[in-house]
Amino acid sequence: MKVLLDSDVLLDVALARAPHLTASADVLRWAEAGGTAAVAWHSLTNCAYLLKDSGRPFLEQLLTIVAVATVGTAEAKRALALPMRDIEDAFQSAAALAWGADFIITRNLSDYRHSPVRALSPAAFLKLSA
Repeated sequence: MKVLLDSDVLLDVALARAPHLTASADVLRWAEAGGTAAVAWHSLTNCAYLLKDSGRPFLEQLLTIVAVATVGTAEAKRALALPMRDIEDAFQSAAALAWGADFIITRNLSDYRHSPVRALSPAAFLKLSA
């Protein structure tokens, strides 16, 4: 099973955001234990911007356990054409589609209703992968 991790899952872990930390950290542990996970390139910049000085060490550790979905102009155009309200989420969906992800793991399920890749919450994904 291949999953793309949305920025909110990454930030839950990096910022220890309760009550979401446990499930999001468990998803990263799943990836670290051999699960196949990726992030969108722009998720790295989102995290770097929001985490400031702690961003570099977090991202260095993250990149030991996840891949970065390869995207370019075609995927950006595809994202802009998706019938999704939130453009950042559309870019996540396009990255997931390009990478061949089975699911996008996010807490923001409502904005992914029209995503070509199904979105699951961290908790729902952990139940499915158990």
